[in-house]
Amino acid sequence: MTKYFMHYSSPLGPFYLLSDGEALIFAGFETQLPPFFKDEKYASSHNLKIFIDAKNWLDNYFAKKDLGKLPPIKFIEGTEFQKAVWQELIKIPYGKLTTYKQIGDAVKKTLKKDKMSYRAVGHAVGQNPLSIFVPCHRVIGSNNSLVGYAGGLHLKEALLQLEGHSLDKFKR
Repeated sequence: MTKYFMHYSSPLGPFYLLSDGEALIFAGFETQLPPFFKDEKYASSHNLKIFIDAKNWLDNYFAKKDLGKLPPIKFIEGTEFQKAVWQELIKIPYGKLTTYKQIGDAVKKTLKKDKMSYRAVGHAVGQNPLSIFVPCHRVIGSNNSLVGYAGGLHLKEALLQLEGHSLDKFKR
């Protein structure tokens, strides 16, 4: 299977998109590039429909316009638990926040579990392969702390500010 990549110049720095030709399989800043990216060969193609759709979606995101429909995404790696966490992240609306506990409680219900490790939820959130599209930056600690972000806390802060949040309300 041929895999494709595209570089997107975001206002926050280089952002990379990977696709299987039909759906996005990775999206993230340079600091989030997966190890396999350097080991595999990708064809560069900016005219793939998925990349055109993703670029338009990102343009709208950074311009604070209506995002419209999420471009096709595919989780090609990850456990059932991780994928359940990532599906919950997709549900967080633009400009809204949720907590790791709220995500964990939803996943516990979805997977019909009796208990949930919120630490495991945090780890799964940190493994999200589709930054911004699957908005893990909108998850905060129950005590209103920013906790972390795989791309770096400075990027989480910038994304939250872009979405209208004042950083003064968060504990660091």
